Amino acid sequence: MSWYIDTSNLTQAVADKAHWTNSYGPGSEVPVSGIYRCIGCKKEITSNAGDPFPPQNHHQHTTSQGAVKWKLNIRTNTNGD
Repeated sequence: MSWYIDTSNLTQAVADKAHWTNSYGPGSEVPVSGIYRCIGCKKEITSNAGDPFPPQNHHQHTTSQGAVKWKLNIRTNTNGD
């Protein structure tokens, strides 16, 4: 879970774009810069648009956690607009 101290720096989004609802596997291209959370183990990473997500050996899961899949949690404003 991501933490914050000042809600004035956050904007609530509407999940009307695929990058909010899709999940992404290891090595896939990052669609938008932000903080991504692994669906199975809840580990978080920061990733930049256009870069690949970490490879499969970045971290391992138990059988009950399933495959490593990243889902956007916080989109970052890298354009400053």
